[in-house]
Amino acid sequence: MNTFYFLALNGLTMAALLFIMASGLTLAFGLMRVVNLAHGAFYLLGGYIGVQVIRDTGSLTLGILAGGLAALVGGLLMERFLLQRVRGMDLSEALLTIAVGLIIADALLVVYGGQPVSLPLPRELRAPVDLGVMMYPYFRVLIMIFAVLLGIALWLVMTYTRIGAAIRAGVDDRETAMAQGINVPLLFGGVFAVASFLAGIAGVVGTSYMSLTQGLDVRVLMLSLVVIIIGGMGSLKGAAVGALITGMVSSFATGYLPQFALFFLFLPMTLILVFRPQGLFGRTA
Repeated sequence: MNTFYFLALNGLTMAALLFIMASGLTLAFGLMRVVNLAHGAFYLLGGYIGVQVIRDTGSLTLGILAGGLAALVGGLLMERFLLQRVRGMDLSEALLTIAVGLIIADALLVVYGGQPVSLPLPRELRAPVDLGVMMYPYFRVLIMIFAVLLGIALWLVMTYTRIGAAIRAGVDDRETAMAQGINVPLLFGGVFAVASFLAGIAGVVGTSYMSLTQGLDVRVLMLSLVVIIIGGMGSLKGAAVGALITGMVSSFATGYLPQFALFFLFLPMTLILVFRPQGLFGRTA
């Protein structure tokens, strides 16, 4: 039972990280119709910058903010100076984001080398906390709490604010939203910035769970896309459910049947594509 509880808690931690990553990505994907294949590279960029700041200053909060801002700046620069030039050309957008992701990953390899990097946490955050069923690292519990609070905050913004209404309108019908006077280019930039910022934050806090290594950007991008496909494009509820399914399946498959881990990871996505291609909470065209 201890193994079961440990894998379940690890699955919830992975689900929390995936939700932080996928929540912004699914909104940007739903609004802009751009598959940002550099999203994993922004995770890596935020992680390396954040860990470096934490080591230099000793401040975890400052490191998390620095990682998020580094990814935000990178995302804004890519959206404003590159993506706008190929708007509407799906293949060009995909190839462009792949190229940017490779450039960022290679630049980080040159600067930080290929050795795994872990998050230097204070002792009090590394200490285990009693959850009733077992002891579990305190910082991982904080990651889960942060993901829940982030989900509530995004839901409130999307449901009860004018910005949220504009984003929903842009996701549902961009042409009508533009006809109603919504500044769609500004909205694009804002959502893309938030998505990149969340990827950078996930890169910092996620380093306590998965050490930063070359190739991790591809793994987290793949998992984020699985989450979006399962949950449905542009749906926060879908991102939450997709992250929970993906995190739990990944944890239990790796723990009990590691040789079939990839099979079980992609099985839910495959079934969704066969029986409900728009995702669990996505809308039909």
